[in-house]
Amino acid sequence: MSSSKPSLVVMVLAATLAACGGGGGDLGELRDYIEETKRRPGKQIEPLPVFRPLPPFSYSAMTLRSPFERPVEELASVKGGKSVEPDLTRSKEYLENFSITNMSMVGTVEQNGTLWALIDTGPGSQRSVEPVTVGNYLGRNHGKIISASPVQIEVMEIVSDGDDGWVERPRIIKLQEKE
Repeated sequence: MSSSKPSLVVMVLAATLAACGGGGGDLGELRDYIEETKRRPGKQIEPLPVFRPLPPFSYSAMTLRSPFERPVEELASVKGGKSVEPDLTRSKEYLENFSITNMSMVGTVEQNGTLWALIDTGPGSQRSVEPVTVGNYLGRNHGKIISASPVQIEVMEIVSDGDDGWVERPRIIKLQEKE
């Protein structure tokens, strides 16, 4: 029985080779088509279109106020021109190293009657989720959390008014819904 296995393998290999075209099949039509294609005259290749280089564009509005934020004059009128300035002597909290525009609220936790909002610091290598509550600071513009609820936190930032003064700017960070 052991001598029949090698002969069976040889027969299967021979049948496979014969099925793959080892029989010489009719290739006459294919050869005729190739010869006919070679006899056709070649066509002229169209030249590539000439592209004019565009002048470089310099985006100069990068340092201006974002069009999605309220103007400073409007902020001053909202608060009635109240005189404010940040406390530059206090120690900065960890979340003040991140931009508030990249932050999102991802949940809440209540502990001993205190509501803690969970803030995702946004994209980057130092991404983390940090707990915050009323009175904590976050963002690069001296933002202080003034109220917290299970669906959002309200932050009051203190930003420069452009005339050596400061104004308050309200922000809301809402709970990010899962999609």
